Amino acid sequence: MAEEGRAGETGTRGREDDPGRQAGDVPIPVDARPKARGVAKSPLFGAEHAARYERQSLIREYEELHTCRLIVMRDAIFPDGVTYLEELLFDADPAEDLHMMLDSPGGDGETAVRLARSAQARCARFTVIVPDQAKSAATILALGAHEILMGPTSDLGPVDPQFQLADGRSLVAAKDIIAAVAAAEAAIATNPDTYPLHASLLSDVSGLMVQQARSAIDRSSDLVLEALKSSPDRTAKAAKAALAKLKDPLIDGPKNHAAVFGADDAIACGLPVTKLDPSSEQWQQIWRLYAKYFALGGPIYEGRYSSRAPGASG
Repeated sequence: MAEEGRAGETGTRGREDDPGRQAGDVPIPVDARPKARGVAKSPLFGAEHAARYERQSLIREYEELHTCRLIVMRDAIFPDGVTYLEELLFDADPAEDLHMMLDSPGGDGETAVRLARSAQARCARFTVIVPDQAKSAATILALGAHEILMGPTSDLGPVDPQFQLADGRSLVAAKDIIAAVAAAEAAIATNPDTYPLHASLLSDVSGLMVQQARSAIDRSSDLVLEALKSSPDRTAKAAKAALAKLKDPLIDGPKNHAAVFGADDAIACGLPVTKLDPSSEQWQQIWRLYAKYFALGGPIYEGRYSSRAPGASG
């Protein structure tokens, strides 16, 4: 992640591929730039960031072929993501279509609705691309799109609120928090001597977290409805009808966070899913780009010019 630690700074410093500018430079008026220079970046700087430039080149190729703006969001969904998304969209053309490549295990549903509304406000048509997984809160975000592009590996999932543990990185499902506490209470009621054991096992869980988990589960249907209504393609009546179809497979029915909800499941529920042929040019483009993010690892927000890797050092 050392590379992305440096790359993460480019969103606030400008476009390094601008011929008159390098990272950290104060913007140079066009007329004042040396005309003989003609070098976009120094050799070492280019070498250090070569992987990022290659990804951004693939992003621009996709944009040209599909006449859109493409951004990549690979992260758990929590409030900081609103700022990172704004960094990618601060100069968005509202007349341009927006495609978001989304890879996320879930997170905060309230933030997901904010992200969906923000994306919709910045484009003519909003499409979410799911190369791998968009679970829970990420599913909520996808529900706010005009269209969802999915392939053979794509997976949406239960709208099952997720909570961060004390380490700030690990996620645990609200249903699992409640189930674990209920199981511990039952075991302690039967054998009080087991209290120290269960207290140790649940050391990351507080009474407040349990209550928050219950409240988040109760809020799930409302969040799904709000996301559905954020798409201009749906009337309030259509959004309620869509919620009725999604309630069992996405909210009430799943027993665990890993439950699969693929393209065929989404289509059967009436979602605006386009199922891409894995041999199609578009899916090949998507997978070629996604593979680079998979190999990179870690969270990242990236577009044609901006790149930020939260938590990276450097």
